[in-house]
Amino acid sequence: MNLQNKTLLITGIDEFIGWRAAELAIAKGIKVRGLQSSSNQEKAQKLGAEVIVGSITDAAIAQKACQGVDIVLHTAQLTEEAGPIQNFRSINVAGAVNIAKAAKTAGVKSFVHLSSVMVYGFNYSDRITETGPLSADNNPYCQTKIEAEAELLPLNSPPDFGLIIIRAGDVYGPGSIPWIVRPLLMMRQKLFAYANDGQGIFNHLYIDNLIDAIFLALEKEAYGEIFNITDGEQTTWKEYFMRLAAMEGSPAPMSIPKDEMKLFLKLRNQGQKLFRKKADILPESVDFMTRPHAYSIAKAQTLLDFKPKIDLEEGLRQTKAWVQKTDIQKLVK
Repeated sequence: MNLQNKTLLITGIDEFIGWRAAELAIAKGIKVRGLQSSSNQEKAQKLGAEVIVGSITDAAIAQKACQGVDIVLHTAQLTEEAGPIQNFRSINVAGAVNIAKAAKTAGVKSFVHLSSVMVYGFNYSDRITETGPLSADNNPYCQTKIEAEAELLPLNSPPDFGLIIIRAGDVYGPGSIPWIVRPLLMMRQKLFAYANDGQGIFNHLYIDNLIDAIFLALEKEAYGEIFNITDGEQTTWKEYFMRLAAMEGSPAPMSIPKDEMKLFLKLRNQGQKLFRKKADILPESVDFMTRPHAYSIAKAQTLLDFKPKIDLEEGLRQTKAWVQKTDIQKLVK
């Protein structure tokens, strides 16, 4: 598929991944429409995107957003580490299915669903492939990303409606809340530590590499396929957080046993609740930051000819330039 002059709907265009996808799509000559829940439309409009405000769970809004569209990139999701599962289901499952069905009815030809490697849970085999076992590990984010995939895949019916699932790794870069903003803010307060001496692999994925993979999957019309996408580098959690601290000019973070870190965060959260403050980091986040192995990206390398263009050094260089001109405190809700 030639993407030039196609019309692309991006859900969550006002969020980290959706926004960068819009920038890179417009640079490729793609017409962009965005669907966002926030009422601040000016930023995306200045970029050159048409913007519709509304919820992905609203059937009428979904139908309106999908009219006259060639491709849908569904990035909107609830990405918190924990919480009531019904909140996750309403957005991650019902919202995704609502958008996909509206797209199919509207005659959209291609639909990309942004899933996550978290469908494998927290304890998975090294170099797990797309056929590996899925596991929710009693986490609502993992569970609802699995459920969404299961409900979306049966809708795939090319050439009328082609569906692609991208299981993204840990997406970092300018604007990333979990892997850039929150750790840096904790480092500035001298509160950041990593667990279990940073053992295991951080499956980082620079934002531009992710968008490249999405465009490749669309161009090759890889309908009905699921792809793990990461930078394909072997980077330990310790190495990543040490490099992030060095980028910030902060002292090297210390290591704390996983269980002790969870207890500390639990007590911290209880204190924040007493003062009616929203928790800045949940104990469950430790599970996300201690995953043990790498995911295989061999399928994307073979079928899509995916070759990550930006390595960790360059990704952090670009991120540092962004951090230096951004008040990242304002990005945390």
